[in-house]
Amino acid sequence: MTKMMLRAAVVSLTALSSGLLFAPTPAVAQVGQASLRGTITAPADNPVVEVTAVEISTGLRRTVPADANGAYNFASLRAGTYRLEIKQRNGTRNSDALTLRVGQVAGLDLDLAAAGTPAPTGTAGEATPGDTPATGAAAAGDEIVVTGNRIRSLSGGQVGSVISSRLIEQLPQNNRNFLAFADLAPGVRFLEDSSGTSRIQGGAQDSRTVNVFIDGVSQKDYVLKNGITGQDTSSGNPFPQLAIGEYQVLSSNYKAEFDQVSSVAITAGTKSGTNEFHGEAFFDFTNQDLRDRRPSEIFPTNIPKADTSNKQFGAALGGPIIKDKMHFFGTYEGKRISSPYDVRPNNDFPISSVPEQYRDNFGTFAQTFKEDLYFGKIDIVPTDNDLIELSGKYRNESGLQNTTGIDAASTSTLNKVDEKRGLLRWQHTGNQWINDVRLSYEDAVFSPTPASDGITQFFQATQRFGTAVSRTDLLRFGAGSNFQSKGQKGWTFQDDFTFTGFQGHTIKVGGKAKWVKLNSLEQNLTNPLYTYDVNAIPGVAFNDTLPYRLQFGATTDASGNATVRSKNFQIGFYAQDDWDVTSHLTLNLGLRWDYERTPAYLDYVTPAVNVAAVSPENYPNLIGADYNINDFITDGSKRKAFKGAWQPRLGFTYRFDDAGRFSMFGGYGRSYDRNQFDFLQQEVSQGRFQVRSFNFIGNDSVNPCTPSQTCIAWNPIYLTDAGRQQLLGAATGGGSEFRFMKNDLKVPYSDQFSLGVRGRFSPVELEFGVTHIESNDGFVFLLGNRRPDGSFFFNDPTSATDIPQSPFTFTPSGYGSIILGSNGLKTNSDAAYFKLTKVYSASSPWSIDATYTYTRAEENRQFGETYSLDYAQISDYPTLRSSGVPRHRFVIAGSVDTPIGVTFSSKFQIESPSFVKGFIDNADPFGRVLVGRQTAGLGDAWGRRQLDFAFTKYVPIGFVNDQARIRMRLDILNVMNDRNYVDFNANASDPAFGQRSSYSIGGNAPRTIKLSAGFSF
Repeated sequence: MTKMMLRAAVVSLTALSSGLLFAPTPAVAQVGQASLRGTITAPADNPVVEVTAVEISTGLRRTVPADANGAYNFASLRAGTYRLEIKQRNGTRNSDALTLRVGQVAGLDLDLAAAGTPAPTGTAGEATPGDTPATGAAAAGDEIVVTGNRIRSLSGGQVGSVISSRLIEQLPQNNRNFLAFADLAPGVRFLEDSSGTSRIQGGAQDSRTVNVFIDGVSQKDYVLKNGITGQDTSSGNPFPQLAIGEYQVLSSNYKAEFDQVSSVAITAGTKSGTNEFHGEAFFDFTNQDLRDRRPSEIFPTNIPKADTSNKQFGAALGGPIIKDKMHFFGTYEGKRISSPYDVRPNNDFPISSVPEQYRDNFGTFAQTFKEDLYFGKIDIVPTDNDLIELSGKYRNESGLQNTTGIDAASTSTLNKVDEKRGLLRWQHTGNQWINDVRLSYEDAVFSPTPASDGITQFFQATQRFGTAVSRTDLLRFGAGSNFQSKGQKGWTFQDDFTFTGFQGHTIKVGGKAKWVKLNSLEQNLTNPLYTYDVNAIPGVAFNDTLPYRLQFGATTDASGNATVRSKNFQIGFYAQDDWDVTSHLTLNLGLRWDYERTPAYLDYVTPAVNVAAVSPENYPNLIGADYNINDFITDGSKRKAFKGAWQPRLGFTYRFDDAGRFSMFGGYGRSYDRNQFDFLQQEVSQGRFQVRSFNFIGNDSVNPCTPSQTCIAWNPIYLTDAGRQQLLGAATGGGSEFRFMKNDLKVPYSDQFSLGVRGRFSPVELEFGVTHIESNDGFVFLLGNRRPDGSFFFNDPTSATDIPQSPFTFTPSGYGSIILGSNGLKTNSDAAYFKLTKVYSASSPWSIDATYTYTRAEENRQFGETYSLDYAQISDYPTLRSSGVPRHRFVIAGSVDTPIGVTFSSKFQIESPSFVKGFIDNADPFGRVLVGRQTAGLGDAWGRRQLDFAFTKYVPIGFVNDQARIRMRLDILNVMNDRNYVDFNANASDPAFGQRSSYSIGGNAPRTIKLSAGFSF
C-alpha cells in the first residue's frame, strides 16, 4: 500500500467517525459486549412499540424500536443485570431481572398474552442465563411481570468460556492474576515459572500469539514475547483483579472484531460505579511456615526451609457522583513477594564434581518483587442515548529476579516495569444503529538491568554416549547480563458501527488506526561472558582457566546511542453480519483486513561493510550454499509491508428446538498476528551494539575451531578490558555477529475450524466439540554459516570419528556467526473437548465449570524456541509431537454456599506428561536425528496435578450499610502436595533421556496455606 493510499484510508476512517459522531447514532464497544435480541408476542390490538433495557445498578437506559412482529435487537450492551421495559400502544410492562454476561449473544422471546395478571409488590428476582425468569418483580399501577422463555445462546462457531465475577472472587488462587482461570476454556493453559512469571498458552502456539482486550482495547505487546504488555518477565498482574467484572476466553473461531491474535483471545470488562456506594479491602498472606517443603529442600538431604513471604493487599471504592448520570470507580492492588529459587547443574550433574570454591554458588536463594497497580474510571450518562467513559491504569513494578537453573545469585536481574494506559470512550445510541468511538493511549516500558557488574563465567561439562557428544550446563556466575529497555508508546483511534435496521441482521463495521512508537535497547553482554569446557584439557579434572569462547558487547554507533526506534502505523477494517436466517439458523459472516508498517524493518539499509563481509570475495563459503544471501540484503527499497491479511471469519448455529435448548455450531476463521518487533529490530541494533565472539584454539573438546582472526590462542590479558579492546582492533570485524532479515518476511497466521453441539439440561449446560488449528509462517532464526564447500554439515561417509556439528566456527573472516531471520515455524492441533457448566444463582447457590480436552499437536520446532540453529533450513526439521501440549487435560472448578454460612470452592487440574525432544549426532550412519519421547511424569501417570481448596466466611456487621460484612478466608493450595517436576533430561543420547533431571517444580508451589481477610460494604 502506498503512503497516499494509507493517508486516504486514515482520512476515510476519520471522516466516517466524524460523521457518526454528529449523527443520531449509538456508540457501544463491540469486543466483549453482550447482545440480546428476540421477539415479543403481543395482542394485535396492543402491539409492542419499543423496548428499553435498564441496567438496574446504574439506571443506564437503552431503547430500541420493535418491528411489526415484535422483534427487537439490543446489538451491544455491557455485561450486567437488566430489566426490560416493554412499551405497548396502551401501557408499559416490565420483565424480571436478567443477567447478560460479557461477550454473550443471547436470545429472549416473550409472550405478553401469557404474562399473567398483575404481580404484587416485591423484590425483583434474578434470572441467569439458562434459568426461567421468576415472577415477583416489583409492580406499580398497570405494570406486570413478564415471564419469558429461557435465554438461549445464539453464539456461532466460537469455542471458549466465560469467567464470571463469582469465579474470580471465590476460586482458590495464589497470585490474584485474573487470567489464572482462563484454563477453564478448552485448549487453554495458564502457566507460571519459578520466578513467578505467568503466561497464557492456546493449543500448540506460544504465548506471543495471545491477545487480551480490556474494555474493547487491545493490550497486545508489540515488542516482547508474552502477548500482553508487562508480562514478559514479571511476577505481576496485567490488571487489578478488583477492577475486573468478568471476562470471556475464546480459544478459537472469534468474530471479525478481534485483531492481532492467532490463538487465545480474552476480552474483559471493567467494573463501574453504581447508584450506591460500595467498597472493599483485602489482605492476603502466606510465608514459609504456611507451606510444605519444596522437593529441593528434601532431596538429596533435608535443609531448612527457605524464607518465603507473599503479601497482597488492595482496596476499591465506587459509587454515584450524580445518581443515574455520573459514577466513579477506583481501585489499588499491591504485591510484596520474597520467593526462593534453586541454583543447581542441569541433568542432575553432581555438585561434588565441581571444585569446592564454586560450590557456594549452588543452593537456595531469595528473589524479591514489588508491584503497585492503580485503576480509575468515571462514566457519564448525559442523555438516554449517550455514555461517556474515562478510565486509566498505572502499573509499577520492581524487584530482584532470578530463576531456578544454573544462574548463580550474583547474575540476578533488577527488573522494572512501568505502564500507563488511558481510554476515552463515547457511546451513542440511536433507533437502529449503534456507534462506539474510543481514543486510547499507552506507554509501557520493560527495563531489566544487571544486579552486579564485572565478568561472567560459564562452565559446561562434556558428556559422551558412544559416538554421541553433548554438553551439560553446570554454572553461570559472576556478573549479570540482562540489560534492556523495551516498550511501546502511542495512540489508538477506534470506531465501531452497528446497524440493526434490516430484519434478522446485525451488521457491524469498524476500523482502527494506531500510531505507536516501538523502542528497543538491548545491551545484554556489557559484562563479558567467558565459557569453559571443563573437560577440554587432558589430565586436568576441571578446566576453569582456559575458556573456549569469549563473548562481549560493544557500542559501534558514533553517537553511543544503541536504541532502535520505529514509528509504526497500523490500520484495520472489518465487517460482520450476524444473520438470523430462520428462527433456528444463525450465520455469522465476517471479514477483516489488517496492515502494519514497521519502518525500522522496511526502510533498513544493509551496511556496506556487512555486504562486503559476506560477498563471494571475502566469504566464498556461500557460493555453493543452499540459500541466497542477497535475499537478506536491502538498499532500503526491497521490502514491502504485507497487504494480504484478508481474514474470513465464518460461523453458524443451528437450534434443533424452538427454545434453543439443543444446537449445533461450527465455524472457520483465518487470523493474522504479527512479527514481534524484538526480532525485527535485531539487524538494526546489531549495527549499533554488536555482540563480539572469539574462540580459543584447543580449549573446545566438542567443536574445535580452525585458526582465523576469531579463532586464536588464549591469552590471560583477554580477561581485562584492555585485552578485549586489543581483540577488537586485531580482527577485521571485531568478532561481531550478523543479523540479516529476509526481505519478504511473511506474517504469522492460523486457520481455525470448529464443530460441536450444545445442550441445556436445566440446571446444567453441556458442550462437546472438535477443533482443528493450523498455524503457519512463525518467525524463526537460522544459522547462515556454511563450510568451505557450501555445506552445513561435514558429510564424509568414510570417517569413523567425525560427527555432524553446526558450522558455528566457519564464520566470515574477522566476524562472528551469520544469523538469518525468516519464517517457517508451523504447528497443527486437533482437539476434542467436553465441557459442563452450571451457573451460580441465588435460588441454586452452587456452580461448576469442567472441561476435558484431548489434543494431538505437532510442530516442526521445539515448543517456544525461535532459534533453530541445528539444521540448515527450517524445512529440514521433522514434524514431531508438540513439546508444549499435553495429550489429556482436565480442569474442574466449582463453589457452593453451605448451610453453615461458609462458601466452599475448589479447583482441580490434571494433565498427561509432557513430551521432550533431543538430538542424536551419529557418525555411522552419518547424520543428526531429532527424536522425542514422553517424559516420566509422576509415576508415568500424569505430568501435572493440583487440587486447591478455599473456604470463605462472611460475617455481617451492620456498619456503614446493611451489606457491610467482614470476609475471612482460608486457601489450601496443592492439597495433595503433588510434586510437579518441570525439568527433564533432553539429551537423546543419554539412557536417562526423558527422566527427571532436577527437583525443580517451577511455579508449582508445594502444599501452601494462604490466609486472607477483607471488608466490604
